Amino acid sequence: MIIIHSMTQDALPRLVADSLAEHLRLMPSVVVTGARQTGKSTLVRELQGAERRYITLDDAEALGAARTEPEQILAGPRPVTIDEVQREPQLMLAIKREIDERRAAGRFLLTGSANLLLMKSVSETLAGRASYLTLWPMTRTEQLGLARCGVWDQFFEAPPQDWLEMLGAQNLPKEDWRALARRGGFPPAAIQMRTDRERAIWFDGYVRTYLERDLQSLSNISALPDFRRLMQAVSLRVGQLVNQTALGRDIGMAQPTVHRYLNLLETSYLLVRLPAYAVNRNKRLIKSPKIYWSDSGIAWHLSQQPEPQGALLENLVLQDLLAWRDSGSSSGELFFWRSTLGEEVDFVIESGGRLLPIEVKSSRRTRLSDTKHLRTFIGEYPERSLPGLLLYDGERAEWIGPDVLAVPWWMAF
Repeated sequence: MIIIHSMTQDALPRLVADSLAEHLRLMPSVVVTGARQTGKSTLVRELQGAERRYITLDDAEALGAARTEPEQILAGPRPVTIDEVQREPQLMLAIKREIDERRAAGRFLLTGSANLLLMKSVSETLAGRASYLTLWPMTRTEQLGLARCGVWDQFFEAPPQDWLEMLGAQNLPKEDWRALARRGGFPPAAIQMRTDRERAIWFDGYVRTYLERDLQSLSNISALPDFRRLMQAVSLRVGQLVNQTALGRDIGMAQPTVHRYLNLLETSYLLVRLPAYAVNRNKRLIKSPKIYWSDSGIAWHLSQQPEPQGALLENLVLQDLLAWRDSGSSSGELFFWRSTLGEEVDFVIESGGRLLPIEVKSSRRTRLSDTKHLRTFIGEYPERSLPGLLLYDGERAEWIGPDVLAVPWWMAF
């Protein structure tokens, strides 16, 4: 078993940290999942303390012991932190037995770079014995040293007539969204790297490690060039409806293979499928989702485009919304909306029975025509919908009529 040495520099505070500490006080096991390099190990080390044992299954000796002597690894009175638990899914059965024998709060803190609930090899999910938190790439405000995300809660809490004052009170610095999209939110690329060239080297290594090691732990993929080609094709379709048949046709890949590869990307938290909003919840399951990446930096790197395109601003908004939704304190759900006539709203937040529609534009000016689909949505759900938000790349927040507020994106998150 390997004990991680203390960090060489202080870590920036993370939005999910308070929720994690609270869950550890209440539940016998807490599972923190998220893509590789989102900062899970750093986060749990911050909560480590002298009383906890730390085991990482990235260490070959510890992994071997987890496979052959799981009870020995878990035995003892001290609480245990196990990093990268997805590398030995059967360890979850031993953890379940330990919890059933001695149900103590905070007994196990687990991290995983794959969604254990989606992994076919995981037969035990610790239902009723564990709470799950997701650590997404760092939000812009986390990169600024604040354990925060966007002000999405406040749009639901404050009356619309106070929204302008609320936004002005945030005092967030203006920024070029393209620079934010290029660096993304993985801490090494976003915080430690200073140039696009440095980040390109890091992202290339990240993709290579993902393909050659992490992916192989989820599924046996022999045609790695094909998988990488799919990743690039998906990066060029950010914010579009998922059409697996058309995607396979474009890259010369069978639809079942496309389906399997997309599932693997989603299981490893690199791909996000955003469902469509419908009042009937059964219909949400059958409508085609839209596709995004969990991190704009890797999406831009894979696309090989010279500059981030407008769809990546949309991706940035979703990244912040995901961090907000999964922070442990939000009850919101995220969707997009599309009518039978093809009218579309980029994001819909559903929280407390109310709806907040959001449209994203990378232009520096707003036009009345930019609000058309927001107003259509509000007209469809007049009793539940709040005024719409039009996030754009401008300078000032202002109402465009009584039901749409134009907001510079950097004021919101």
